Amino acid sequence: MAKIDDFFIPDNSVAIISDASYEGIQHTIDEIEAFSRLTYKSVYIIDYYKRNFLFVAKNPLFLCGHTPEEVTELGYNFYIENVPPEDLKFLLEINVKGFEFLKEIPAKEKKEYTISYCFNIINKQSKKKQLINHQITPLRLTKSGEIWLALCVASIPSNGTVGEIIMSRNGANTQWRYSREGKRWKEEPRFELNENELNVLKFSAMGYTMNEIAELVHRSFDTVKVYRKNIFEKLGAENISEAINIAMNYRLI
Repeated sequence: MAKIDDFFIPDNSVAIISDASYEGIQHTIDEIEAFSRLTYKSVYIIDYYKRNFLFVAKNPLFLCGHTPEEVTELGYNFYIENVPPEDLKFLLEINVKGFEFLKEIPAKEKKEYTISYCFNIINKQSKKKQLINHQITPLRLTKSGEIWLALCVASIPSNGTVGEIIMSRNGANTQWRYSREGKRWKEEPRFELNENELNVLKFSAMGYTMNEIAELVHRSFDTVKVYRKNIFEKLGAENISEAINIAMNYRLI
């Protein structure tokens, strides 16, 4: 049976955070709460010093039928109670490997990194599993470089499966994929779309039809079809909606 302490490891041991530091971040919490009202994604903040959730948005996807106040009070018990055992084991592995990765990153660069993966949560009312994409990035660090607060975003995944773990760096052309079989990170190129493909994807996300996009990019209908086919192949998507979701998750558009 997993315990809360299992999520807190020596690689990110936070010694002490003063009351004054907490008072100083209230404006940041207020800003994140305001941002959460503008997105369909679920946003929350992990506090690695107090070992709980500092803020949980009202967006329902992540709440599993609870209120934000209930999830805040549960903290890490939320995972233990609402994540299937096999996925909970996966989360514990991610926790260890993610911190092992960031341990090698200079403190001044850690905030540039984001880890992304998918796992299931169970709605307490319907008792059904819901696959979510989960992204975490450091929000506040201690003076010695440990992660004090992390910003988390949960959303409906485009085509992810439990087991895929990606670490990315803001602005980098490569990313790191963790192999659970090989127990190691492997660097690989990120998705690369050319200007024409990006334009087709952006206009598609705006709701334009293929004919309208052809006019906007000054290309033939058949050429736009080729661009879209290339997008599907590069992103591993089966349709335009899936391609848009993948592109948004990986911040391509």
